[in-house]
Amino acid sequence: MSTSNEAMTNTTSMVEDTWQKVYEELMEYVEVDSKGRVNIKSISKNEFYKLEEKLKVMFIYNILGAELIDLGYKWVKIFLDTVEELKKISGIHYVMFSRELRSFIEDVEAHLKKKIFIYTHDLLRGRLSIEEYQRKAGAAIRTSFRTNLRTIYQDWVLLNILIELIERGGVIVYPENKYISLERMGKQKIGVIPPNTITYNPGRGYLSFFLEAPRPIGWEDTNDLTRTWKLYTALRPDIMVYGGRVLNILNLGSNPPIKRPNIIIECKELEDWYLRVRDIRGPLAQPLTAEEWRNKWIEGLWTGLADILGVEREKLSETIKERKSVRLKEYHIIALYKSLYKPDKMILISRTKLPNNIRKELEEDHNIVVYDGIGFNPNNLRDVVNTILKYAREDEELILKLRGKSRELLLKAYAYASSKGFKGSLSEFLEFIAKSYLEGKINDN
Repeated sequence: MSTSNEAMTNTTSMVEDTWQKVYEELMEYVEVDSKGRVNIKSISKNEFYKLEEKLKVMFIYNILGAELIDLGYKWVKIFLDTVEELKKISGIHYVMFSRELRSFIEDVEAHLKKKIFIYTHDLLRGRLSIEEYQRKAGAAIRTSFRTNLRTIYQDWVLLNILIELIERGGVIVYPENKYISLERMGKQKIGVIPPNTITYNPGRGYLSFFLEAPRPIGWEDTNDLTRTWKLYTALRPDIMVYGGRVLNILNLGSNPPIKRPNIIIECKELEDWYLRVRDIRGPLAQPLTAEEWRNKWIEGLWTGLADILGVEREKLSETIKERKSVRLKEYHIIALYKSLYKPDKMILISRTKLPNNIRKELEEDHNIVVYDGIGFNPNNLRDVVNTILKYAREDEELILKLRGKSRELLLKAYAYASSKGFKGSLSEFLEFIAKSYLEGKINDN
């Protein structure tokens, strides 16, 4: 992984240039043929590509500035240190990231260059003007950078909650293969919405954590798509927490189409996040048929191929009407999450301090629990963990069948076994007792 110092050193020799000047130099060596292909003249390909890389780097620094890019590298380091801490104390072998986040944390600058690869190619072959390039490529860089910082902070919060639970005696019991995934790609193809992880907390019970969970599940035809459409349009909270060992929260019969969570945790990383507005379209979008979905996908594929090959094509009829949307401020969206999902507790975690009026509105008008000024200090999440632990539950089967003295006796036996070195959950302890009895290690007397 490149460091921020290395990234800034790479730009030292460019301070007197601008990306536009590099573009003008590049264009002296560009010849575009009738099919829109770029041919290089009067310079070696290696020298040309070095200039092209220089243009992209300078453009990125022009859009974001060295200070912000340096901040990106610092956040990556903090996050990776947290990952290593979790692995060290939990026995987790590996933490898996989304492809987008993995690329970003490997090298911030290199990741952002990937985001403008096509735009830069279109600029050199005359498909984009300098103004269009600045607008479109600049938007791609800003969006990717903000998205990854948001993901880093959200994941940092979840990982530190897990670390705090483990330090209090908790154990990660799911996934059993000790590979925690912080993304959902491919996880819901079989028609369920599984957790990212489950902890067992002695004396409390299980807690199941779902990261950005309301996402589409697999479907095959129009009937399937009609049933699952609500998942395409559902609003997506950062973290949902369920008491108990919950392996699937899908509930297509309800709206939203998931089981009601005990806790929703929304994380905000920007200093001015409460001033920002967002278009909410999901609940207002009309469902597509499977045929419309397929046609839309083929239309997009063919449009891209036609552009690359330089061929003409007929304009396809518009099959989808423009979606309606509602503009809301970010802190009103948090209240909307609470209203739609109806959790027992709605928690906001803000990296920076909130103005008193915003905090008051969230707490008093919407009954949202606010933890602000958290920064990157794990100790500031202890009260959050205290709140979460109140909703931990044993398996429903245990709650149903074990009451009074029987339950008290079981918990005492489990506590004693744990003090003597037993490392499993309460369910695993029961399995151990049953197995021991069947193997004759425990007799009827």
